[in-house]
Amino acid sequence: MPKHHCRLYLITPERIDPKPFAESLRGALGAGDVATVQLRLKNVSDDEILRAGDMLLPIAQRAGVAFLINDRPDLAVKLGADGAHIGQDDMSYSDARGVLGKDRIIGVTAHDSRHLAIEAAEAGADYIAFGAFYATTTKEPKSRADVALLSWWANMMVVPVVAIGGITVENARPLVEAGADFLAVSAGVWDYLEGPAAAVKAFNALF
Repeated sequence: MPKHHCRLYLITPERIDPKPFAESLRGALGAGDVATVQLRLKNVSDDEILRAGDMLLPIAQRAGVAFLINDRPDLAVKLGADGAHIGQDDMSYSDARGVLGKDRIIGVTAHDSRHLAIEAAEAGADYIAFGAFYATTTKEPKSRADVALLSWWANMMVVPVVAIGGITVENARPLVEAGADFLAVSAGVWDYLEGPAAAVKAFNALF
């Protein structure tokens, strides 16, 4: 059994129709413990991100779930979101912190790099994310991470670590046992055969 408690970190699909998706999100958040929702829309306008955020943020807030915006600290501030997640190709951590202020959450992608992870943690990141751990259809991964990275981090560092990339109910156990604090899941929840709420229940049963 894992020696710690892992939690679920939901990432939205890249394109959504906010109104029906809001119902799916409400059902998922009502089905079990979820720590975070990240709004990750690609190739859409700022207005579309803001419209989706306006609809989804209150659902997360009512459920006591942190709501983050992918890549865009500026839009996180406009929306009143809890923070942002930034990749290595986005702005630097220090620039993001300047935009978001000292109280909002900033998570940083470290791919499969111990160096990038330590750098982000020492700069003050609230969490770092390693991945991709498995093949994923959500995005073309820039790296493939080894489960041993999670064990190394869990034994060495106090900054929380997120595992990301192709994670499903079926393949998640090794990541939990290796020490992941959070599992970031997109298709593994939204495309789950029995529906998103059933996926959240299944992940929580695994945890």
